[in-house]
Amino acid sequence: MGGFEGHLYPGLSLFFYGLYHARLVSRALICNYPVQYLPRHPWSKGRWARLQQIYYVGLVKILSAFILAAQELHNIHGQFVLISKIYHQRNFLYRKQWQHLTLYMAFFLSGCVDVVSQNLLPQRCAALEQGAQALGMFLFLPLMVSHMQDSEGVLVLVVIAELWAPDMLQLWVMKAFFYMMTGSWLIQIGFMLYKPISGYKWMDDDKNNIVFVTTFFCWHVAFTAILIIWVYGFSFLWYCYIC
Repeated sequence: MGGFEGHLYPGLSLFFYGLYHARLVSRALICNYPVQYLPRHPWSKGRWARLQQIYYVGLVKILSAFILAAQELHNIHGQFVLISKIYHQRNFLYRKQWQHLTLYMAFFLSGCVDVVSQNLLPQRCAALEQGAQALGMFLFLPLMVSHMQDSEGVLVLVVIAELWAPDMLQLWVMKAFFYMMTGSWLIQIGFMLYKPISGYKWMDDDKNNIVFVTTFFCWHVAFTAILIIWVYGFSFLWYCYIC
């Protein structure tokens, strides 16, 4: 995730995916639905009747994976190879880019599993979808560790725990929270490192920068919590008084 765009686009994808989960868990709490089994629209006759029955989350995952991979490949200058053979050396080239493409491939496979399970199988297999999502998180954790970040380990634990307790709403709330916080923080990192609002370059040994980043991280945590509460409040008004 090198460069500003390399932090912005993945951050937006994770943030909106977390926002989608916040909407799911809010509707489940308000309407007393199983959180992983959304109600389908009633069958209607017409040209677009079939489209109303399609779940689009998997398709959005696939499209996002393609966009992120294209952005990653666009920023590569020169020949995109795995190992160099110059002067009898065997150097691993484009290490971070290969890591990112591996991660995007995992989300692409998760999207394919969602499409097959939700739209093609006679009966939806939620456990298969959650297993594919957990696999993506397993790949996400070592990537973040190599980027010197460790807060995503909690997200991995939440996704794994969901395999054994798929209907526990507390886990879904935590998953939405960590997806949104990770996404917003990636965006913030992109601005701090590559487009600082102050105009001053980021310095690791500057105490002012350390104080700023810790304070801003606390603001991100509070902002994410407030946003989830707002999503629940808006959903309550929508499903109880408007819809």
